[in-house]
Amino acid sequence: MDAREVLEQVRSGGMSVEDAERYFQKQSYEEMGYAKLDTYREIRSGFPEVVFCSRKADVHLKNIYKRLYEENGEVFGTRASQRQYEVVREVLPQVAYDEVSHILKIEKQDKPRIGEIAVCTAGTADIPVAEEAAQTAEYFGANVNRIYDVGVSGIHRMLSHLDVIQRANCVVAVAGMEGALASVLGGLVSHPVIAVPTSVGYGASMNGLSALLTMINSCANGIAVVNIDNGYGAGYIATQINRLAVKGE
Repeated sequence: MDAREVLEQVRSGGMSVEDAERYFQKQSYEEMGYAKLDTYREIRSGFPEVVFCSRKADVHLKNIYKRLYEENGEVFGTRASQRQYEVVREVLPQVAYDEVSHILKIEKQDKPRIGEIAVCTAGTADIPVAEEAAQTAEYFGANVNRIYDVGVSGIHRMLSHLDVIQRANCVVAVAGMEGALASVLGGLVSHPVIAVPTSVGYGASMNGLSALLTMINSCANGIAVVNIDNGYGAGYIATQINRLAVKGE
């Protein structure tokens, strides 16, 4: 019995909710030898499994994408290359690749989206990481407003969009160099700020370590920090916050 059959049993009265919960709490995955696909992840956590494409063998990547698409009707992957796009397109011609964010996905059309997330960048060079965050949140069902190139070297640019930023249920602040954008936003909004340090910057930025330390040491309240260049992680957490905000309205 698969997950859909269990849910149908519950709807028809053939299985109790308690029995269904016990069923889904068991370890359940599809064994592929080189991968164990977590096909019940969305039922447990509210989010389907996502593919980290980098360094995967071509045959593994093709089969994983094909199986996840068959299971969910859509599939989402991060850190993909142009060559990997060509590889996956051999078995899934409808797959789409974004050269900026390096996201490789098939997404259901007319997907309903809720709430509002603001994704801000300090500079244009931070956009690849920001797009990873924004497209992740959109794939998981959130409305996203993009406010790019509003760093502290010209803070008036950010202030001109402050109404949109303050209206969002969550703000993602993506910045390299010294990483000050998150602190500025943290002092101006009432909702959580997720800070994403990027590896953008000159030598002393130490591939994003300087921005990371600035964000961790921020004196502004309500800021949480993810790893360097981790747009996906920021988009995921932002979606969780956005869902809670919509649910609480």
